[in-house]
Amino acid sequence: MYSKLVRFIRDWYQTQAFIPLHEPHFKELDRKYVLDAIDSTFVSSVGEYVDRFEQGLAQYLGAKYAVAVVNGTAALQVALKLAGVGQNDEVITQGLTFVATANAIVHNNALPVFVDVNRDTLGLCPHALEKFLDQHAEKKESGTFNKHTGRRIAALLPMHTFGHPCEMKLIMEIADHWNLSVVEDSAEALGSKISGAHCATFGALGVLSFNGNKTITCGGGGAIITNNKKLAEKAKHLTTTAKLAHKWAFVHDEIGYNYRLPNLNAALACAQLAQLEGILDDKRHLAHAYEAFFKESKLGHFVTEPAGCTSNYWLNTIITLDQSHRDDFLEKTNELGIMTRPAWELIPDLHIYKGCQKDSQENARWLAQRIVNLPSSARANG
Repeated sequence: MYSKLVRFIRDWYQTQAFIPLHEPHFKELDRKYVLDAIDSTFVSSVGEYVDRFEQGLAQYLGAKYAVAVVNGTAALQVALKLAGVGQNDEVITQGLTFVATANAIVHNNALPVFVDVNRDTLGLCPHALEKFLDQHAEKKESGTFNKHTGRRIAALLPMHTFGHPCEMKLIMEIADHWNLSVVEDSAEALGSKISGAHCATFGALGVLSFNGNKTITCGGGGAIITNNKKLAEKAKHLTTTAKLAHKWAFVHDEIGYNYRLPNLNAALACAQLAQLEGILDDKRHLAHAYEAFFKESKLGHFVTEPAGCTSNYWLNTIITLDQSHRDDFLEKTNELGIMTRPAWELIPDLHIYKGCQKDSQENARWLAQRIVNLPSSARANG
């Protein structure tokens, strides 16, 4: 059974070499833009490629503003601060996510609260969210508070797992009812859409990542997305060390961050953005091929995009029968030179987050015991 899968993957990528989970996709345009940035000598946080990337990214997403920063975690940290998250506040997020989602909350001296995910979308479950808020939250004149801890619930932070969109319309309705800000963790979801609207554009703020393993990359990189001019200006100010504009003076009006994306990285990001649609098309063809393969095989159930959504299939995922089958799948495929990986350890199970409030995490735990991620790179000629 595994030998057929290995043959399928090797035939797809036309190689007998080791096949990674997700590697960058570079062409001559990438080299051209990077060399141009080097020749310009503007390689740090000032340069035309930074502005060009922000404008191009916002246009692609149908958003008004994009602020480019050094990585997705920094983008999350600043976006949460802009959403009003402060010391001892709580932010509701999901337990099935990358650790950066929770870390960004703590970087704001706030505390994460973990609510279960949906088995179909793999992202924050609106029904679990509504149940949690009904049981534990109360509205006051000064905001929404957790009856269990006494702390203010400042925001919701849903994450689009492996590029599959959450049920954002329901989540936004719940957020509106409880007067909660929404920061959309779209780190993995560039190119994913809900009813034609891009992920990262539903909440007051959205966040993207351009890490080396993402759909497009500039080595690191992240972005804060918003339609609010004041939030965009504040994001740019905070991430540029909160320096006031002046011809020569160095005056800073608050504690900011040195988080702006360097022009050298932005040059690569511009080239990658120009190739995005081709990369997405190739990854979509791969997802359809995987879907057909796993309909024939008994190795696992292939996760497809939710109804009414377009997933970018950042990582192609199967759900195995149980944890034993998952572990066998991981061991056999990696032995055969095909990199496969499980989902992350559930964040509330990590010792650093064990003291945080959480619900049953029933779906998250069920998924974490069964998920296997498959090689998902775009092909070099894709």
